[in-house]
Amino acid sequence: MPAPRAFASRAFAPRAEAAPDHTGIPHPAAGANVAQANVAQAEIARFAALAREWWDPAGPMAMLPRVNPARLDWAIARAAARGLAPPGPVLDVGCGAGLAAEGLARRGFAVLGLDASAELIAAARAHAGANWPHLSYRAATIEELAAEGARFPLITAYEVIEHVPDPASFLATLAELLSPGGLLVLSTLNRTLASLVLAKWMGEYVLGWVPRGAHEWRRFLRPEELEGLGGRAGLVLDDLAGLSFDPLRRRFTLSRDLRINYLIAFHRPF
Repeated sequence: MPAPRAFASRAFAPRAEAAPDHTGIPHPAAGANVAQANVAQAEIARFAALAREWWDPAGPMAMLPRVNPARLDWAIARAAARGLAPPGPVLDVGCGAGLAAEGLARRGFAVLGLDASAELIAAARAHAGANWPHLSYRAATIEELAAEGARFPLITAYEVIEHVPDPASFLATLAELLSPGGLLVLSTLNRTLASLVLAKWMGEYVLGWVPRGAHEWRRFLRPEELEGLGGRAGLVLDDLAGLSFDPLRRRFTLSRDLRINYLIAFHRPF
C-alpha cells in the first residue's frame, strides 16, 4: 500500500464576488440563489430549529457525538488506504453545526463545512471560534460548488442522502465535485424492519434519542440501492461497514451489521 500523501484540490476560478478565506476555498457573497438546489426546505427548517442545541450533550442531537468518532475513524482509514492524508482539503456536506467538520479539523485536515441552513452554519462558526484556522464554513449547496468548478479529493456526507428529494442527483453532483482518484464517504440508514423498529420507532418515539420526525423510513436506502446509484454516477464501491450501538458504553462501534446504520465509501476512477 502506498504511503499516504498530502492532497490538494484542483485550482478553480471563483466568481467575481467570491473571496478566499484562510483555507484558500472561495466563499461567495451571502444570499446566493439556491432555488434550484436538491434540498427539501422542510428538512432544512426542521434541523435549523435545533441549531442552538446541536452541541448540547443532553439535547436532542446528543447521539451525534456518540457516533461521530467511529464515522471519522472509518473515513480517515479508508482515505489513508487510498493514499490520501492531511492537510486536505475535505468537503463535509450537510455539516449541520459542525460536529464532523470540527472532528476532521482536529485531525489535521483543512475542512470546508457546507450546509444549506444559514442558522446551522452560524452555530458551527460560533462553536469553532478561532480555534481551527484550517476550518471554514459556508451556507450554500453542492450545486453551487459544482457550478464553480470546485473539486475535492475527500468528501464526507453523514446522514444526508436520506433527507434530499433526489438521491440519484445528489450522488451525481457529489461525483462531479470529487477529484479523480478521490474518495466519497457517506453514512445513512438501511431500509429494513430492524431500522423501522429500532431506529425510527424506538429511537424517535420511545427513547427520544433523536428528534421525532427526524427520519422518514421509506426514504432510507439499502446498500445495494446506494451502490447502484453510485455506479450510475460513475463511482466505484470502495468499502462498506456497519455502525452498531453499544448500550453499555452508549456509543457506536464499527461492525459487519448493516441492518440499521451503515457507512459506504466510493472512489472516482482516474
